Amino acid sequence: MMKIEGLVSASFTPFFPDRSVNYGMIPEIVEKLITDGLSGIFVCGSNGEGPNMSIDERMKVAQAFVSAADKRIKVIVHVGHSSITEAQQLAAHASRIGADAVSAVAAFYFKPISVENLADCMAAIASACAATPFYYYHIPILTGVGMDMIEFLRISETLIPNLAGIKYTATTLNEYQSCLNYKNGRFQILYGFDELLLPALAVGAKAAIGSTYTFAAPIYLETMKLFFAGKLDEARENHAFMVEVIRRMVKHPPVPAQKAIMRMLGWDMGPSRLPLVSLSDKSYQQLYDDLKEISFFDKVTSKNKEAVNIFP
Repeated sequence: MMKIEGLVSASFTPFFPDRSVNYGMIPEIVEKLITDGLSGIFVCGSNGEGPNMSIDERMKVAQAFVSAADKRIKVIVHVGHSSITEAQQLAAHASRIGADAVSAVAAFYFKPISVENLADCMAAIASACAATPFYYYHIPILTGVGMDMIEFLRISETLIPNLAGIKYTATTLNEYQSCLNYKNGRFQILYGFDELLLPALAVGAKAAIGSTYTFAAPIYLETMKLFFAGKLDEARENHAFMVEVIRRMVKHPPVPAQKAIMRMLGWDMGPSRLPLVSLSDKSYQQLYDDLKEISFFDKVTSKNKEAVNIFP
């Protein structure tokens, strides 16, 4: 079964000003993420605005990332949809084009009503990509589906033969730790809240997926390196900086704000799609000033972009 260590970027999808997909920019993004030392790319997820794209667009975006990556970096394709049938089509396509893994959120319109119901839904999706590792994407803050993940693993371990683990995007670190320890670490539990990376490392995380890793991976990788080297005070100081960056960032809608940060760093990812709305000129300037005040741009551009060995 696939094993990931390090950081995975929850990449943004680039759009042209008319909000059509800018497929041509995807290879540039992939090269940046490889250079920044990331271990993988999570595409068409929340930050990639997958739910805001058509099935055809999502397939083309997945294909563009997989082709550009060319097995130099792992690509996990998010296929979650309110229609299980559509999710199955996306999953089958992701497997067919050679994605390293597939992931799906719970249906978010008609929602699963029990853990058993959730597991049945994920089993139906995973069966369409049976030869490819599958991760359930647990993100109750967006889906409204918050269930016992240990129970999910217990039910799903036989129901879903290709279950690799969970992309765990919730603040309940106690449950996250229990999932990590389930059956001596049988499943990989990828942590999903960037601002809680250091606490997640403290309870056993070895890999994480996050949106701010797209533009600040070297800073987070340094935090991981310090942590695993036992330099805890330095790790806390390094991580506290990114916590402050995120605190200032979330004064604005998160996805448009992060696309704005990418633009500030020279990567114009274009606007977001409705119902997401790009930052106004005033908000853009306010975010820029807030980040400049704490020397974010100096720090993120001064970090060595070469891949680092974060594990001793």
